[in-house]
Amino acid sequence: MNQRVGYLGPKATFTDMAVTSFFPHSAKKAYATIPACMDAVLNNEVEFAVVPLENAIEGSVNVTLDYLIHDCPLPIVAELIVPISQHLLVHPDHVNKEESIEVIYSHSHAIAQCHKFLHNKYPNAVYETTSSTASAAKLISEHRLSKRAACIANSLAAKEYKLSVLAENIHDYENNHTKFIVLHQDEAMRLDNRVHNVDSEKTTLMVTLPSDQSGALHQVLSAFAWRKLNLSKIESRPMKTGLGNYFFIIDVNQHLDEILLPGAIRELEALGCAVKILGSYTSYLLK
Repeated sequence: MNQRVGYLGPKATFTDMAVTSFFPHSAKKAYATIPACMDAVLNNEVEFAVVPLENAIEGSVNVTLDYLIHDCPLPIVAELIVPISQHLLVHPDHVNKEESIEVIYSHSHAIAQCHKFLHNKYPNAVYETTSSTASAAKLISEHRLSKRAACIANSLAAKEYKLSVLAENIHDYENNHTKFIVLHQDEAMRLDNRVHNVDSEKTTLMVTLPSDQSGALHQVLSAFAWRKLNLSKIESRPMKTGLGNYFFIIDVNQHLDEILLPGAIRELEALGCAVKILGSYTSYLLK
C-alpha cells in the first residue's frame, strides 16, 4: 500500500511540488490549512504531513511553528528545501490586458516576495491574500472577475489551472528558497531519499529558559559553543502565557548522537532550562 502524504492544497502549491518530488510514488491528499494537514497525521488520515516552515525572504511561517508547539506535537522526520520561482498569471482571456490589472491575488508571503516588482509595475493595484498561491490561481481560473485580476503562483499552478504567464520570475531575490518539514507520528522514522542532495543533518530543540535568571541565554549558547556544535538557527516565539514569556527554537547542524548533543541537553537541563527535541532528521535540497 502506498504511503499517504498530506500537504497544504489545493493542487499545485509549492508544498505539492515538494511532495511530488520527494514522495513520487505516494498517494497525496490536499488540505485547506496547515493545521488541518497536521491534524490529519494525528487522526491517521495520512502517514506524513508536509508543511512550510521558513522562507529565505519572509522568514518563519508562524502558524506552523505555533501549531506544532502548542497543539500538534508531531516529530519532524525530514526537511525539504525547495527553490521558489514566482510568476504573474492571468486568465487566458486577459492575456493582452496587462496595463488594466487592478487586483492581484496570492498568499501573503508570495506578495511580499515580489514587492519590488509589484511596486514598480503595478503601484495602484490592490492585493488580496489567499490561503496559498495555488488557491489564488484556482480563483482566477474558475471566476471571470469583474476587475482585471492576476495572481502570483508557480509554473505548476499555471499548467494545472490553464492560466497564461504574464511575467516570469517576478520574485525580488534570486536566492529564494522555502523550507518544508515532514511530520510523522514516529520520531524514529528515517527517510532515505537518494534522488536529492543532502544539505545537512539537523536536530531541532525547543528550549525554555529559567525565569528571572541573568545571563541564561548566554549560558545556553555556551553549552553548544564549547562542544563546537554549530547552530544554524535560533528563534524566539511567545509562549502565549503573558508578555515577556518566550521559548527558543534552536537548530543544531548535527544528528542526535550518543555523546555531544545529549551532553549539551543535560547541561541545559542542569541550568534549569526545559528542553524538548522536536526532531533529529536529514535536510534535503530538492532539485
